[in-house]
Amino acid sequence: MEEIKIYTTPTCMYCHALMEWLDEQNIKYQEIDASAMDDIDVVPYTVIGTEKIVGFDRGAFKEAFKKYGIK
Repeated sequence: MEEIKIYTTPTCMYCHALMEWLDEQNIKYQEIDASAMDDIDVVPYTVIGTEKIVGFDRGAFKEAFKKYGIK
C-alpha cells in the first residue's frame, strides 16, 4: 500500500475536511506542516505514489485509491 502524504497548514479548512474524510474511511496518512515550506504554496497538497492532488478533489482521491489499491 502506498503511503499518503498530506501537506497542510493549521488554518486550512480544506486540509482539515480532507483529513476528517480520510479518518472516516479509516485511511491512514502522514500529515506534514507546510507552513514554513517555500516550495508548497497551495494546500492541501497530497502525494500518493506518483499522483499529486491539489485541493480536496474526492474524485481524484478515489481514482488514486483505486490505482494504488487503497481501501
